[in-house]
Amino acid sequence: MAVTVSLVALFGLVLFFLLRSKSLGHGAAFIAAGFGFFLASTGAAGPINQLAAAVIDAIQQL
Repeated sequence: MAVTVSLVALFGLVLFFLLRSKSLGHGAAFIAAGFGFFLASTGAAGPINQLAAAVIDAIQQL
């Protein structure tokens, strides 16, 4: 749970700074947020969460 909240905060900050730097338009940011929201409700959410947890565990082992 803590990893998920941290990743959401990280991706939210990245999206915010992309919007501030005008590298990403408002429409594209809306599409990116919508894609993440709908992706979380599919069957792909489990493997994506497992992959993120594995990467985080691998980084901690370094």
